[in-house]
Amino acid sequence: MELSPFFKSLGLRYPIFQGGMAWVADGKLAAAVSNAGGMGIIGAGHAPAEIVKHEIDVAKSLTDRPFGVNVMLLSPHVKDVVKVILEEKDSIALITTGAGNPSEYLESFKDADIRVIPVVPSTGMARLMEREGVDAVIAEGMESGGHIGRMTTMALVPQVVDSVDIPVIAAGGIGDGRGLAASLMLGAQGVQMGTRFLVATESHVHPKYKKAVLKAKDIDTLVTGNYAGHPARVLKNKMAVKFVRDEKNEAQKNDPDFSGVEELGNGSLRRAVLTGDNETGSYMAGEISGLVKKEEPAAQILAEVTSQAEHLLSGGFAY
Repeated sequence: MELSPFFKSLGLRYPIFQGGMAWVADGKLAAAVSNAGGMGIIGAGHAPAEIVKHEIDVAKSLTDRPFGVNVMLLSPHVKDVVKVILEEKDSIALITTGAGNPSEYLESFKDADIRVIPVVPSTGMARLMEREGVDAVIAEGMESGGHIGRMTTMALVPQVVDSVDIPVIAAGGIGDGRGLAASLMLGAQGVQMGTRFLVATESHVHPKYKKAVLKAKDIDTLVTGNYAGHPARVLKNKMAVKFVRDEKNEAQKNDPDFSGVEELGNGSLRRAVLTGDNETGSYMAGEISGLVKKEEPAAQILAEVTSQAEHLLSGGFAY
């Protein structure tokens, strides 16, 4: 597949980023994706800086290919995480950012020759980021797993493409070659996939979590935080159903206090990833879960997705 100049400049074989999923996207998974020709990304999430540093060291020990780090701007550890990334500037090709505006850190990253690619949920945010001087944007629709915006990928991506002159990467509900082909036709230069890599062979996610994703159907996700704030798409399980019920009940009160449901969510993703906890764990996953049917090595995922996209873009309709 012919890559855009932007993706060529990153030294990639495929126009595919691996999503920086908190507690999921560790150094081993990022290295596997990078070694196979995609852009592996370590998810910093809310982890302390020393954990992020450890995962960077793991990735460095497993690959000499470019990889990145996803910075969660709402993390209480964000300043320390940024400091670690700057210290590791010779090893990190780029950062992606989520849940906020990275403008405060842009100059430091530019000085360190680290590219900055924020996730954006709207054209307004995309234009702001372009004015601030980022290198590209990831236009992510609400079909994605984890924290989401309000627009769908199909509607968001072409509008962002028309709104900015910097490269656009599509994300949200993309899990196979059809999604990649569609994204390129919408004007994106590549895609970011999260849920598909969550069940990669190299992913350390607990087997119960992986099994839940592999068994999921198209309607097996729901969104928590519609009332409490910070909406997130997760698989339906006991914890998710309780969260939605409790926050809805609280929202109906004259003076709602969402501290109880927020406490319910604290640490829930980490518990799901590490222990497969179905009672209090949050199984973040996108709406493409129904497309994901088997656990495969990252290299096979990248090759399959790209091969299918190439076939479709060359005029083939059957797959």
